[in-house]
Amino acid sequence: MPAPSAEEDACVRVDAVCHTGGSIVLKFSKKLLYAIEAVVDIAYNSGGDPVQIREVTKRQGVPQRYLEQVMQRLVKAGILKGIRGPRGGYLLARDKSKIRVGDIARVVMDMSDTDSAVLPPDVATGPIGSAVIRPLWQEFQDQILTMMDEITVEELTTRAFRSGIHSEVYDRITYTI
Repeated sequence: MPAPSAEEDACVRVDAVCHTGGSIVLKFSKKLLYAIEAVVDIAYNSGGDPVQIREVTKRQGVPQRYLEQVMQRLVKAGILKGIRGPRGGYLLARDKSKIRVGDIARVVMDMSDTDSAVLPPDVATGPIGSAVIRPLWQEFQDQILTMMDEITVEELTTRAFRSGIHSEVYDRITYTI
């Protein structure tokens, strides 16, 4: 896969604003969106059993190369727990009601300088950019993180259920009489 152009890269950064169809849309990095999707998938499909990365990539269409790095970081941050062995995989390290989207976002943003930068280093470097625009962008980022802190993984799994998304948990339930 070729590297994204500067224009494409600007449109997938957590701090970028892109113009589409006359409206302004704030877009998030692919890595962040994939990380949130993976954690919600694990919460929604584990049922207490470890979930392997390949299962998440198969269900969600998330590239495995993005997930491998981020999953290790999520384990170090105490969001996920890694289980070794042939039936290993990942589980939530704490209850899904205690994991917030903001927790996941901070892990991903800390992974690289480009994801955590308020603005790219070559943008808004003049006096107004440094004194006004960069602080404004930091305020936007802080407000978005505050909003993300209000949303739990449990809420997102509830949304998935209400949307009719199939859960692997139901495939493993056996009824005995």
